Amino acid sequence: MENSKNISIVGGGLAGLVSAIALAKAGVPVTLFERKKYPFHKVCGEYISNEVRPYLESLGVAIDALGPAHIDNFLLSAPSGNALTSPLDLGGFGVSRYTLDNYLVQVAREAGAVIREGTTVQEQAYEKNKFRLKLASGEEHATDLVLNAYGKRSNLDRHLQRQFFRRSSPYIGVKYHVRFNQPKNLICLHNFKDGYAGISAIEANKYCFCYLTTRANLKASGTIAQMEQNILSQNPHLAKIFREAEFLYPQPEVINEISFAPKTCVENHVLFCGDAAGLITPLCGNGMAMAIHAAKIASTCVLEYLSGHLDQDQLEKKYTRLWQQEFSRRLQTGRLVQGLFGRPVLTEMVLHTFKQFPAGVRFLMKQTHGKPF
Repeated sequence: MENSKNISIVGGGLAGLVSAIALAKAGVPVTLFERKKYPFHKVCGEYISNEVRPYLESLGVAIDALGPAHIDNFLLSAPSGNALTSPLDLGGFGVSRYTLDNYLVQVAREAGAVIREGTTVQEQAYEKNKFRLKLASGEEHATDLVLNAYGKRSNLDRHLQRQFFRRSSPYIGVKYHVRFNQPKNLICLHNFKDGYAGISAIEANKYCFCYLTTRANLKASGTIAQMEQNILSQNPHLAKIFREAEFLYPQPEVINEISFAPKTCVENHVLFCGDAAGLITPLCGNGMAMAIHAAKIASTCVLEYLSGHLDQDQLEKKYTRLWQQEFSRRLQTGRLVQGLFGRPVLTEMVLHTFKQFPAGVRFLMKQTHGKPF
């Protein structure tokens, strides 16, 4: 595309990197800013629905070259250990963010994107139809359009005075990589008091073991290790993981203040993408696919804007409409479903109902997952 405008992407997770690849491959000058240096670990379930495969392949992203685990079965357990299994209609694959994001950076660079690692954007301002980004180094960067894809929570949210940032959230996330004896095609969701944990295979015979719980659980136990022993291990499936798994790094990755509150996908003329626009509850297992799909929607709208088919106002309205059309119901369902889990008695009731009506599990999955795109 012959174009004099340049795009800046803040945040180099899935949404940011896939957007950078799509725009760079279309010939758009794009610069991505990521505060960390690749490769790095992230708190993430590391399971991706197969709905993303057609789009990634169209961008030349060779997922199978990374050796992902192929997953087509699901197990759900209550805190008591009572469990049910269900096939995954579409299935998915498991690959670590450490491996995947590092690979996507290479694809983006090869496509022509400028990737500025170890670079923090501290401020954003919009004036006279241009954006000015102020970096932590003091450098200023002028750009024609900004896509914020910096994840669940950032100091930029405070700077931009985003509404959700003002409210404290009780949730924390913890992630390990482990070696464990579990079928590679099985993803498990194990409930415990005020939380739930997922475990599924990734590349290189490893497993991602990740859980969401509350600060209150941690405070009551004192340390993460004590919480895992006192609360998580009441579920015998989780007790077995802590007893038998080989934990591959000494300390877990931990993230605080995980907010599932509704967010907006356009603010101050900036487009928001991925978790920065709205975080689906992890038990739905579809955050990574949603980030990739959001990147497709954002980059497609941006290309229409750059080609002159949309002005700034039309771009913002179309992106908002398409984003809400694709994701708002999924996010709402995710918040509703999360309320059914993490409470022992209620979880047992839900599990009993699903055992009587197995189609209910698959129906629920369809409400939080999309179709191949």
